[in-house]
Amino acid sequence: MKRRIVMSMLAGATLLASTLLGAGPAQSAERLARSVQPAERSAQPAHVPAEFGTDWHDPMTAAPPIHRPSGKSCQVTLADAQFRDFTPYRGTYTPPRGCGDRWSKVVLRLEGKVKGRQFDRLGYLHVGGVEILRTSTPEPSPDGIGWSVEKDVTRYSDTFRSGQDVEMLIGNVVDDTYTGVIDVKATLTFYAGKPAATAAPDKVLTLGDGNTLTTPRNSERILAEVYATGSGGGCEEFWYLAVPGKAPYSCQADGGPYREVQIKVDGQLAGIAAPFPHVWTGGWSNPFLWYVIPGPRAFDVKPIEYDLTPFAGLLDDGRPHRIEVSVVGVPEEQSGWSAPVNVLVWQDAGRAQVTGKLTVHEEGGLANSSTYTAGSPERVDTDAAHRLTVAGYVGTSHGRVTTTVSRSLSNTSVHRWTDGENTDGLDATWSDEEQVTVDGRGAPARTTRTLRTYTMNGTTTIGGDARLRTVLTLGDRAAVVETRGGRRTGWSRLDDTVTGDATYKTGVPREQRHAVGTTSERYRLYGSTGCYDHTLTAVQGVLTQNRNHC
Repeated sequence: MKRRIVMSMLAGATLLASTLLGAGPAQSAERLARSVQPAERSAQPAHVPAEFGTDWHDPMTAAPPIHRPSGKSCQVTLADAQFRDFTPYRGTYTPPRGCGDRWSKVVLRLEGKVKGRQFDRLGYLHVGGVEILRTSTPEPSPDGIGWSVEKDVTRYSDTFRSGQDVEMLIGNVVDDTYTGVIDVKATLTFYAGKPAATAAPDKVLTLGDGNTLTTPRNSERILAEVYATGSGGGCEEFWYLAVPGKAPYSCQADGGPYREVQIKVDGQLAGIAAPFPHVWTGGWSNPFLWYVIPGPRAFDVKPIEYDLTPFAGLLDDGRPHRIEVSVVGVPEEQSGWSAPVNVLVWQDAGRAQVTGKLTVHEEGGLANSSTYTAGSPERVDTDAAHRLTVAGYVGTSHGRVTTTVSRSLSNTSVHRWTDGENTDGLDATWSDEEQVTVDGRGAPARTTRTLRTYTMNGTTTIGGDARLRTVLTLGDRAAVVETRGGRRTGWSRLDDTVTGDATYKTGVPREQRHAVGTTSERYRLYGSTGCYDHTLTAVQGVLTQNRNHC
């Protein structure tokens, strides 16, 4: 795709909200049936115009709604702000009164509105320095859109128990051309009641000066979460299209498109992960694909999780340790990635200090082949893989517990384009397979196997009539199997697929683009706890299908 068009559609990505429907454990079929409104259970007939007009349906996703417990609840406003530039909103948070200091669930809700013309924007929301949300915004219609976003943030309960500073930013530019002022309100709703066992960590930590971390000396489980996004309007916003330097393409990187997010403890590799290939709402040169239905995770930027428990014996010595996050494959001195870190800690209530040791550290060599073949079309084939296994133990009040974490990554892609990038296509698959085994506590070993698969298959073409067409399918899939002593105790399977086909005339004012487009999303989540299956379809901005299959 012509990079000048992509830049104009994507420049200025900076962070906030649209139909962020939080991900959590699969709800039961009965509970899901109660949570879906009657109008959502069948397709809604609607008049479909011949082309996009000046207004369209408010943005939404097919992801499951957040289940809200019954009983007493309390609400606190975190932010109520308008974003016109890159000035953060700053305020204070005070814990709720009347709901105690232990909650069965905490739900973040954002409500937003914007009208006119505006790019997609990225944003964040911090409470006490902890990033509780990272998301992107929809692009507005001239007549204006509104949206709401919900996310389960129960895991940050430790942060919410005391007064905190609040900072929120959706970097924006408002001028004579880009008129959209982003108006949002963020609230937390606390549901009184006993939290589920291990639902929330005892401590939520952020990195100190010099990216250092000091954990409580009785930490027995440690997870790091990294909200990694390639953004900022440069080539790393669409890193998956990068090519080796000798190839005639507008985004180049010596190692090609392979990216890997690594975390290190005191310089030692502690975790590897495949970044999710986000497509923001101006992505692939075609905002008409995303006006109503965004790509997977575009409005819910989920953090990468790393189990650092094998390093607990090292981290529990009471001294600060350096935690570094880096992205493999980014050209030297090139910006574009953001990777804030939260650290979640579970403590041993029966012991003031836990000791332990890292016992296994096995890293496979990073294989990364990105081969350019000249011709018409030009072509780059990429094949990459990496693996890491770490293990360690901690001596707890309930005995020695050993945690083994194995992770294996792979990426294959074929990128084809013609002279001038008038035709530009990618077929790519990313695989991130993780196995975590916890052995101890006097019980059979517990193993969780997770296979994450991300796919992107699409082409953008600019014809002789200056009409740009994008045909694209994006997939976000995950299969999880839990076993104890070799026997399966739980499973789930997620498949979130978005397909789109949109066309418009380039180089003319908005009202002369004569845009048409169809986008569909099917979000399926099955498992031992129930079934969720929801389909949305929008045509020329009109919602034509809103169906729950379970």
